[in-house]
This record gives sequence, structure tokens and C-alpha cells, in this order.
Amino acid sequence: MKKLSIIIVNWNVKDLLEKCLNSIYKMPQKIDFEVFVVDNASKDGSAEMIKEKFPQVKLTANKENKGFAVANNQGIKESKGEFILLLNPDTEIIDNALEKMVDFMAERQDAGILGCQLLNPDYSLQLSCRAFPSLFSQIVILLKLHNFFPKLVKKYYLLEWPHHEIKEVDQVMGACFLIRRKLIDEIGLLDEGYWALFEEVDYCKRAKDKGWKVYFTPEAKVIHHKGQSFGQQKIIAKQINFNRNLLKYFKKYHHKMSYLILYSLQPISIFLTYLLKIYLKLKLPFKKKKYL
Repeated sequence: MKKLSIIIVNWNVKDLLEKCLNSIYKMPQKIDFEVFVVDNASKDGSAEMIKEKFPQVKLTANKENKGFAVANNQGIKESKGEFILLLNPDTEIIDNALEKMVDFMAERQDAGILGCQLLNPDYSLQLSCRAFPSLFSQIVILLKLHNFFPKLVKKYYLLEWPHHEIKEVDQVMGACFLIRRKLIDEIGLLDEGYWALFEEVDYCKRAKDKGWKVYFTPEAKVIHHKGQSFGQQKIIAKQINFNRNLLKYFKKYHHKMSYLILYSLQPISIFLTYLLKIYLKLKLPFKKKKYL
């Protein structure tokens, strides 16, 4: 059995994907690993680049964009590793991060999922873990209040915690998401009802409900060019996608009244997103926290 299976879902980020793969293969080969790239019908030559420059990569070229959860599951089904890393194509591995993450999981048998410290390209801190979504936090986010009053979501984003220590958390970000094979065998694959967003939140919730722990470690660091794949969507489409997956999550795990409250806010959230779009077009002053 391979020690580590790395699964990368790609959509039209060829140049960043190439950087990501180079960072993987340049790291010291102390771990027996395999790499899968599932390409969601990219039109930028991503699949051709992989075939030419990384023939060792196991490529699945979808004829249509199947979404993040479905594509990751395609890779998981083919993988053989004791640990499975779901890695975004807009990341770069530094300082033997993967070896550190695998060693962490080997030492802590109660760990089902592990996230690392994500960094912005300038090496500044990118918040990498959160609490589970609450009704209050999601109302604040839907109404865009977090952009102006970040303290309203300090518990959700763990803003008062310095992110410099190992910590058991509710959820870690899906950009670099390490899963123990035993956990997959127990709770199954990602929920394919999520197109993109909330599938990793859902998976952390399912893991913790079964008694597994989710950890964050700052000892492993990965550069994350945040939102490059998802950022290709227009701002309104992104909001609609966020809303759809948020509602699915709340319908699955929260009281019906919470779901109905969030459902009733959908038109307002779309309207506020439209106003935000106008703000951005006019280049009016707008201070958005980089972690939001």
C-alpha cells in the first residue's frame, strides 16, 4: 500500500497546477506517494500539460465539469494510500509539509482529518480552520455584515486564536485536507450533493459525529493562491453556489427553523451581492478582511 495518495481537482488553472506539481515532485522523496489529477473539462490545456510534463501523474480527464466533490471521489476510488490528501491546484508545498502531516497522523491515531497552516503568496497568515457554521454566523455572512464588523464572526473564524499551536478544531480548510483511509472506510466518500463549498465542512462534521478528531497543525505550511479556481465564477454565481450549499448543510444538520430562516434570506443576499458588485466596479473604498 502507498503511504500517501495526493488528489488534485483542476479547472482551468494550468499554470498554478504546474507550480503545484513541481512543488510536490521537488520535495525530498521520503514518502511513498502517488498523484492523481482529476481535470474538470479545462479548456486551457491543463490535461495536455500534465501528459507532456508529468507523465507519472495519474490523469482523469472529465468531459464535463462534475464539481469538486464528485471529482475528488473519482480520485479517492482509484487511490491506494493509507492517507489521502485532497489538495487544491492553487497550492505550493514548502518545507516538507506533506511529510510533517503524514508523521502527525501516524503519531495521533485518533486523528481522522488534518489541516495545515495555509499562507498567502507573500507568506502572511491565511486563516486555515473554523468553527462549524452556526445560524448567527451565517446570517451575518449572508447579509455581508462580516465585511464591516468582523468581530461578529470572531468565534466562527477563530479570530482570537493565534493559529500558532496544534489544536483540535471543528473544521479545516479544504485546500490541503488530509484524511485517514480508515475514516473513509467508516463514513464513506464526500457527499456529492455539494457542487463546490461545504463538502469539507460536511466531511469534518460526519467524522466528528463518529468520534474521530479533526486537527490543525501550524508545523506544516502550504502556500495557497486563494480562490483561483472558484474565482473564475462571476460574483453572483458564486453567491448562488454558496447559498445552495449552505442550505443543504443546514437542512442536513440543523433544525428546520434555522434552515427556513436562511432560506428566507436568499433574495436579500443576492441583492447585497449585486450591490457589492457595483461597489467593486466603481472602485469605491471597501475594506475587506483578507481572511473573509
